Amino acid sequence: MAKQTSPYDPSTEGARTDFSDQMSYGDYLSLDAILTAQHPQSDAHDEMLFIIQHQTSELWMKLAIREISAARKAIHGGDLRPAFKMLARVSRIFEQLNNAWDVLRTMTPSDYTTFRDALGPSSGFQSYQYRLIEFMLGNRNHAMLRPHAHREDITEMLKAELATPSLYDEALCLLNAEDGIEVPADVLNRDVSAPYLADDAVIAAWQKVYSDPGKYWSLYELAEKLVDFEDYFRRWRFNHVTTVERVIGFKRGTGGTGGVSYLKKMLEVELFPELWRVRTAL
Repeated sequence: MAKQTSPYDPSTEGARTDFSDQMSYGDYLSLDAILTAQHPQSDAHDEMLFIIQHQTSELWMKLAIREISAARKAIHGGDLRPAFKMLARVSRIFEQLNNAWDVLRTMTPSDYTTFRDALGPSSGFQSYQYRLIEFMLGNRNHAMLRPHAHREDITEMLKAELATPSLYDEALCLLNAEDGIEVPADVLNRDVSAPYLADDAVIAAWQKVYSDPGKYWSLYELAEKLVDFEDYFRRWRFNHVTTVERVIGFKRGTGGTGGVSYLKKMLEVELFPELWRVRTAL
């Protein structure tokens, strides 16, 4: 006959179990606020999945913004070691965002139609955090300010970002500061609020780095961290396209965009163009 054991009691090992006057796990994480922030507009079973997937994505984007901002500041100051860690973390964040599409894809077209009308004109196209990330990375399209015009605070935040050198702008300034490497003055002194255009001379500058990694190791590692990040970012965009096509086909998006056709245009956007094109030049 098996020996009967008493149920495990964590308090016998010193674990605190009375939180009447102490901060608990739920208090620290504000779980009451987080877990009551889901407000479905219909009785459809899958609407909760849709809400939570997008809410958690926004939380990951909040962290990505913090890390990109800190990495940009570190690069501006020439302090690359912490910047490498932050950029690696952002890549992992986008890996998590990619995995989220796998969960959302368990929702079939029939499931989505049960609550799609309840969304009204709301759409992920209107995510200001996603817009901020794109602006920080250099994809600066002023037309994308319009969906946020109803919120002056958000519009001003996005405009402030447009007036700030992007992550890639800072990387190019650092590249130019290296002995023996020169980035054209018209690239360094360009209007940072305008979309970035690839430049052959910048490809040549990165080619020097890639042709002698040992000599330019820090710049070489920075370049690869940026490529790694954009790789994950591109996968996120691609998974977005395939998920939307799988769920709604070629219908227009709830926010009025072309849906899949709009998202496919976004696949063509390059964030750090010379870092991809230098591979052909090597």
